[in-house]
Amino acid sequence: MKINLLETSDTHGFLFPTNYVNLKDDKPFGVLRCATAIKDLRTKLDNVVAIDNGDFLQGSALAYYIAEIKKQSAPKQINEVFNAVDYDFGILGNHEFNYGLSYLHNTINECNRHFLCANIIDEDGNHPFGNPYEIKDINGVKVGFLGLTTQGTTKWEKNSHLAGLTFLSAKDTAAKYIPEMSEKTDLNVIVYHGGIERDEEGVPTEVLNGENETYDILAHVQDVDAIITGHQHRKIAGHLLGVPIIQPGHRGQYIGHIELDVQQDDNGKYFVQSSESELIPTKKYQVDHEIADKLDDIQAQINKWLDEPMAHIEGSMDFDNAFEARLHKTSFIQFIQNIQMQTMGVDISATALFNDEAHGFENPITMRNIITNYVYPNSLSVLKITGAELKAAMETSAKYFDYQNGKIGVNHDYIFPKLKHYNYDMYEGVDYVINVAKPVGHRIEDLAYHGKPIDDDAELKIVLNIYRAVGGGNYQMFSQDKIIKSDDRMMSQLIADYLREHQTIKAENNHNFKVIYRP
Repeated sequence: MKINLLETSDTHGFLFPTNYVNLKDDKPFGVLRCATAIKDLRTKLDNVVAIDNGDFLQGSALAYYIAEIKKQSAPKQINEVFNAVDYDFGILGNHEFNYGLSYLHNTINECNRHFLCANIIDEDGNHPFGNPYEIKDINGVKVGFLGLTTQGTTKWEKNSHLAGLTFLSAKDTAAKYIPEMSEKTDLNVIVYHGGIERDEEGVPTEVLNGENETYDILAHVQDVDAIITGHQHRKIAGHLLGVPIIQPGHRGQYIGHIELDVQQDDNGKYFVQSSESELIPTKKYQVDHEIADKLDDIQAQINKWLDEPMAHIEGSMDFDNAFEARLHKTSFIQFIQNIQMQTMGVDISATALFNDEAHGFENPITMRNIITNYVYPNSLSVLKITGAELKAAMETSAKYFDYQNGKIGVNHDYIFPKLKHYNYDMYEGVDYVINVAKPVGHRIEDLAYHGKPIDDDAELKIVLNIYRAVGGGNYQMFSQDKIIKSDDRMMSQLIADYLREHQTIKAENNHNFKVIYRP
């Protein structure tokens, strides 16, 4: 007997096959492609269980427009698409909390799938976002599904959006519930909005801070027959410590598929005799037009809103090559740094060019430019740090570069196992050189603040996005306790507000840093 588990994860509000950079796209992703794929797979596979593994509420222009511009109480359009796909179970991702608890609860109330959430409890110890687990009878086989969400959520989310909630360790929660489930089940499946923190040999692949606990779960918890993961946007299909595992990228690029070949022993007990894992690309499936046609109105509204001119540029703020922009800086980055410093009243700032889809601002600047260049719902914080901590942060950022075949390129660790361009920051308010010829940890040269070298014990104030401010991206010199000031507004809102007040923007670039190779 075969049991087939299908997964989507980290779709981030991308229903249509577009990233909204251009008016008309046909990208190889989107929930509407997943809908067609899952519908097709249900006709070809036996005993299908479809699961969405979270981070479905935030990330696209559509998701932002519904929540922040239309101010809907819940994302009706997103929910209707997911309901049409007919998922069995749903998990909460960390980004489900971005628009507040009321929005999240209203969303859950509109969804048909059963949400599972074992490791988030309220002040009374209850589970406010769904049962810890459910047991599904599949042709006589009792299969338990346990839902878990990364506890890293608490590091990045606004406190007001997590009021009264406690996020428990995914590993500890699995260790509590799997034995309880096993008394009533034949098989157990963990569905975890979290990723993998170690390789097959147990060697850490990242800082072990509780954000990703998949390896530890499988190393310490027995009777797990399959694990479904997400959060990292990695493309994984295989086995980890003998357990089938999947992670299907993001935006609906792939359907994760685990097939369990279930047999019965002489005592009538069901067990997994063998298992297979694969990623099914959705690019070969057409959009489900029956569902898509119902979204024509909202799509037209979004495109009109995205293309309304907001401000004009004197000069140029666009670029064609994201790597070159990180290497040489651009007037777009200068503009973002200036807004961060003006908003928070400090004269040192850091920001990243988050992904390679970024291309700066076209002329005139529109909301489409803002949303596609600044893709995360970051707010700003000011940290009080020392000169030594600033240097350590800049050295961490300088790890991004590598030197191969006679030219400066990107360190492999920022490309594999997932793209992490967002962990390379450019700094403003200081002058510096990154010398890629030097060893990691010793690459920052000629660092000056107001024209003078920076003492290690100097007290400085720097503005950062909240992800970086609490140490995200392995910036261990930054932490919550160093924050002295915050602004709850999302950066995209700050940019839009600034442009409404300054309808002519001058493109500027002070070229305050260089990236060189100088032995």
